[in-house]
Amino acid sequence: MYLDTSVIVKLLVSEPDSEFFIRSLEGEQLTTSELARTEVFSALLARERAGKINVPERHLAWKEFEARIADEEIKIEPLNSIVLRKATHCLEYCHPSVPLRTLDAIHLATADLCQDFPLVTTDVRLANAARAMHIPVFPEQLPVKI
Repeated sequence: MYLDTSVIVKLLVSEPDSEFFIRSLEGEQLTTSELARTEVFSALLARERAGKINVPERHLAWKEFEARIADEEIKIEPLNSIVLRKATHCLEYCHPSVPLRTLDAIHLATADLCQDFPLVTTDVRLANAARAMHIPVFPEQLPVKI
């Protein structure tokens, strides 16, 4: 299962749907892009700024993320020129029906290249782009409109 950064954050800090994803992903082989290292850190900082978590909680969440990578619970796929070329292809393929963002295109390209499906996301735009590229998405019940 390929994880979008938003889902990784749900595994690390309490959000309304965190329990659903914790249960759904338990025991599964999980994969994400090297890009997620920076995105997760940024997301944790944003939650701290918003007062949703405090500094010790941010440190604990980051430590947990690094431990999951070290324990190979989450496999990191490299970010390289092949992925970037594929991301450009994804952007063009989805245009104009899905206005895919750059970082989402990198996640989509990585998922497609590593073939570790489904792509797990709560981002409607990314889910729609994956569906357009015939990539399975979890959860399936995400709305299909942007």
